[in-house]
Amino acid sequence: MNKEHQITASIVLYNQNINVLKKTVTSFLNTPFKKKLFLIDNSKNNQVKDILKSNEIEYVFTGKNIGFGKAHNLIIDKIQSDFHLILNPDVAFSPDIISALMNQLLQNKEVSFITPKVIYPDKSLQYVCRKHPTLFNFINRNLKIFKRLALKNQYRDSDLNKPFYPDFIHGCFMLFKTEDFKILNGFDERYFLYMEDADLCRKIDRSGKKIMYFPEVNIIHQHQKGSFKSLKLFFYHISSAIKYFLKWGFR
Repeated sequence: MNKEHQITASIVLYNQNINVLKKTVTSFLNTPFKKKLFLIDNSKNNQVKDILKSNEIEYVFTGKNIGFGKAHNLIIDKIQSDFHLILNPDVAFSPDIISALMNQLLQNKEVSFITPKVIYPDKSLQYVCRKHPTLFNFINRNLKIFKRLALKNQYRDSDLNKPFYPDFIHGCFMLFKTEDFKILNGFDERYFLYMEDADLCRKIDRSGKKIMYFPEVNIIHQHQKGSFKSLKLFFYHISSAIKYFLKWGFR
């Protein structure tokens, strides 16, 4: 791997746990490449600015919650790199995984972004791969009507220890070829929260390119499943789902 390759990353913040965020930032800054990290802060105060300082960090304070996708899109014109990483603020990983993922992107010209195996802190697997959402599967997953169908929709009938090209991957760690991310114009800003990653995967599919799940390396993600715990977040999820199905159809 050419250490002259440049990588950028963006993390959207909203009242983050600072100790968890520090682990994420440290994971990225330890990667052995030329790099720059954009912290886009949707919180009401800018305390993170004084806590996380580095020549390799650019802090962007919005002063209000403008949404996940819109916040990531704020820095598109600033990205000057070969690869760009969409990163959640609650992820930790070893420095060497970036090299492995970059190599795969360089070898697979048809792949726009790649995601590694995602595990919980207790080492159990997170099922981040999905078939493209349909209205029926969305209802089935939330109401748990047909469990076997819901599991199949997560590719649990496939060998998840081998790389493959799923329809859709949840976006806690999405390593893009920067050129592809810019061609896509980033995220659809109509989604305030949730479904913006599913929408982006649809756009990639329509473009004739692919996304890749690469389980030979892994990251740790403290996934909170917020929409299952908060009524407000649940309604955000429903609102995004309505926008998604009106845009892409119901099946």
